[in-house]
Amino acid sequence: SVLLQRNAGSSSDGTEDSDFSTDPEHTDSSESDGTSRRSARVTRSSARLSQSSQADSSPVRNPPAFGPDEPVYSTRRVTRSQQQPAPVTPKKYPLRQTRSSGSETEQAVDFSDRDTKNAADHDESPPRTPTGNAPSSESDIDISSPNVSHDESIAKDMSMKDSGSDLSHRPKRRRFHESYNFNMKCPTPGCNSLGHLTGKHERHFSISGCPLYHNLSADECKASVRAQSRDKQIEERMLAHRQDDNNRHATRHQAPTERQLRYKEKVAELRKKRNSGLSKEQKEKYMEHRQTYGNTREPLLENLTSEYDLELFRRAQARASEDLEKLRLQGQITEGSNMIKTIAFGRYELDTWYHSPYPEEYARLGRLYMCEFCLKYMKSQTILRRHMAKCVWKHPPGDEIYRKGSISVFEVDGKKNKIYCQNLCLLAKLFLDHKTLYYDVEPFLFYVMTEADNTGCHLIGYFSKEKNSFLNYNVSCILTMPQYMRQGYGKMLIDFSYLLSKVEEKVGSPERPLSDLGLISYRSYWKEVLLRYLHNFQGKEISIKEISQETAVNPVDIVSTLQALQMLKYWKGKHLVLKRQDLIDEWIAKEAKRSNSNKTMDPSCLKWTPPKGT
Repeated sequence: SVLLQRNAGSSSDGTEDSDFSTDPEHTDSSESDGTSRRSARVTRSSARLSQSSQADSSPVRNPPAFGPDEPVYSTRRVTRSQQQPAPVTPKKYPLRQTRSSGSETEQAVDFSDRDTKNAADHDESPPRTPTGNAPSSESDIDISSPNVSHDESIAKDMSMKDSGSDLSHRPKRRRFHESYNFNMKCPTPGCNSLGHLTGKHERHFSISGCPLYHNLSADECKASVRAQSRDKQIEERMLAHRQDDNNRHATRHQAPTERQLRYKEKVAELRKKRNSGLSKEQKEKYMEHRQTYGNTREPLLENLTSEYDLELFRRAQARASEDLEKLRLQGQITEGSNMIKTIAFGRYELDTWYHSPYPEEYARLGRLYMCEFCLKYMKSQTILRRHMAKCVWKHPPGDEIYRKGSISVFEVDGKKNKIYCQNLCLLAKLFLDHKTLYYDVEPFLFYVMTEADNTGCHLIGYFSKEKNSFLNYNVSCILTMPQYMRQGYGKMLIDFSYLLSKVEEKVGSPERPLSDLGLISYRSYWKEVLLRYLHNFQGKEISIKEISQETAVNPVDIVSTLQALQMLKYWKGKHLVLKRQDLIDEWIAKEAKRSNSNKTMDPSCLKWTPPKGT
């Protein structure tokens, strides 16, 4: 048995415990008698302890192994049941055990050491004090009777260790994807957020991943993913033995492979199965679907194109949705990061593509209103209407350096018209992903293309260039407004930038990186320039440098375009430029069919001299 060495009615320094003096429960006579008896027993034990505690007052961490006739000192944690907790952490004292046989003592000590070692290896609880986990209050101290058996004491210690190492009661830290899914639901009306367009997730919380918005069910999405996986495995098995033939890639081996030719023929056959047109019943079905759901559902896409193209479009949608889901889980995209969804610009309402750093009070709005002439942005239709009644601008500021018909180009200095150029950059960022210039516009010149009518000059697009470019970039940023895309205006802007480079007698190139649409436009322009040059060229030897000087296109861009057209070959130690007549004839046929032949830049209409200095 163990004799308790702490006075239950006193604190560690011998002063009276304040909890007992204020607690009305301890005024009862029966409890006071029991307390006095325990105090008398503990007082006799503390007299025997005083001598040993002076020699070594530090608590004992691990009890050593004693001989059969030597006393054993150990530590015990005690609890006061039926007492109010106090903020004072109790101290631990080495307690003197009653003498027992040496075998029993050594057995108890060995068990304790072994148990302590196992607990240290497997315990994931917080760090322990030298005498174990210190109790948080006096209510954690257990006053045990001196008649408690040794086995019961060990069992109690084991239960306390287990409870200390059990962390299941602690609240778990919520990870980002859990907080992202917390109290969220799909914005599509009538959707329960179950399933995902990719078929890989059980839930979704955005329109891009909503099967219902895409007129599909969750089961159909999962079945589509399984079918794609099977097709991919079959294709990988078929191509496993042909990989060695396609490992090498150089300018001398640019002919399409056998597999590519077969795939091209397969796609051509699949696209021949396109329906001739929609029947009357199908048109009525599509109109009814549009009137019923409006913009809350994707329009019906069946029978509009071939099954192959529709499946390809569905796969692209699923892949884009998967990429967006990854960005959301990583925290790179949060709900509400691009609050400006649409802008009212002249007689058009444009959907935005990317986030633009407008001031916070404007960025919170769902729709932004802009003056199409001075590019000032406003919060409401009323403010815009009042502004238009007072705005005297009908064209961009700066000098008009080009005019042909209704098309004009204005040169705007970022230093002289800073506010207009800043507003133009903020507007462009809504439709460009890689744009980083917003407010530092003074070192740049802006060339703004407009279309004139009886109300003013309407913005078509623009490009900017540095006043002094160290790398001879002739374009820093280029944009065609969405309402004027796919009408030839982007190629006109590119042609105009090279026209300025010719006047400056320089070779130019656009600044990288280019946006996806910008890269497509530039490649199309470079292809057209090269085919026109080769069509008019009558010599036998051609020079990349001569092409560059005549067209003002950078030689690097010329070489990359020739490689893409498979017109640059390496034969017997020399690079050869192949004049592919089939491509030239195809280009001539397209030029003859073009209805927008007026969408070209006329050098004679340019009234401009290169600026000197800044």
